[in-house]
Amino acid sequence: MSVVHIDAGVGARRPDLAATAPFLRACRGERPATTPVWFMRQAGRVLPEYRSLRAGIPMLDSCRDPALITEITMQPVRRFRPDAAIFFSDIVVPLVALGLDIDIVAGVGPVVAEPIRDAAGVAALRELEPNDVPYIADGVRTLLRELGGTPLIGFAGAPFTLASYLVEGGPSRNHLRTKELMYREPKLWHDLLDRLAGITTAFLQVQVDAGVDAIQLFDSWAGALSEADYRRYVAPHSARVLGAFAGQVPRIHFGVNTGELLAVMGEVGADVVGVDWRVPLDVAARRVGPHRALQGNLDPAAVFAPHDVLDAKIRDVLARGTAAPGHVFNLGHGVLPETDPGVLAHIVDVVHAG
Repeated sequence: MSVVHIDAGVGARRPDLAATAPFLRACRGERPATTPVWFMRQAGRVLPEYRSLRAGIPMLDSCRDPALITEITMQPVRRFRPDAAIFFSDIVVPLVALGLDIDIVAGVGPVVAEPIRDAAGVAALRELEPNDVPYIADGVRTLLRELGGTPLIGFAGAPFTLASYLVEGGPSRNHLRTKELMYREPKLWHDLLDRLAGITTAFLQVQVDAGVDAIQLFDSWAGALSEADYRRYVAPHSARVLGAFAGQVPRIHFGVNTGELLAVMGEVGADVVGVDWRVPLDVAARRVGPHRALQGNLDPAAVFAPHDVLDAKIRDVLARGTAAPGHVFNLGHGVLPETDPGVLAHIVDVVHAG
């Protein structure tokens, strides 16, 4: 297969690393000798050392301690030897830094004490300043010293997903309040997403300025929308965020249940489009088009299959991934908490063996 070089948005914070690291090369549409692999929620609840370290420490407190950020980010790197590390944080961290009363409730997710559903609530959202989140830059800088030649991925929540949490007051199965606001008061909706796009951009800029090698924009709930609604109510704001980093670092754009949105999720400024497990990568490559790499997309539940079944599924993902100009292996969502860490190490070995 010929190499398709992806020019837009693939600058490098560490040029020597960009030339050699399989993850960064794949983001540029190259084919390194081994397919790079990392896992979303890499530390996420599966490692006993993570659970021990976090015992008695609230999630948001962990995200504000550079020493904990560093250790939690490094734990899966030591265990699995993935080709990239994902910065330990949470998508609501910048909102909490602005003074919003948000708690991450075990088994539920982010819960917002006072949902935002009117103009006064939107107007109260101020801009994020770097000194609101000093622990983020400190954590990045410490991690770069620890990681050496392993690239570091920074991340943030996309404006739509953040808006959904803020409007609903927490996770939602059908996003009724979110869509009601979107349809009934489109100006207020766009005002809200405009402010959230600014906050998200500022949060990512802190990470990029501190030295992360790539960024990922998580739009976890975008799959609740039709393509028409996504283009009208969401795409301009995600494009603003991703566009701010064109030429600086590779930009990954990921959502869940977004098979019908893959093309537009690439169009808004992604160099790499994350694909969940519902759409085979060769099909996703046709939807996304020839100038973007893909990331994914093993079903997270496949880790519970017998090894022969799991290995066949891994190789199927690898084979289908060759349809894209570049491929970063990952699960099609975050690691499930019941996952055996040994299976994740096995996946890395199988992927690297080809």
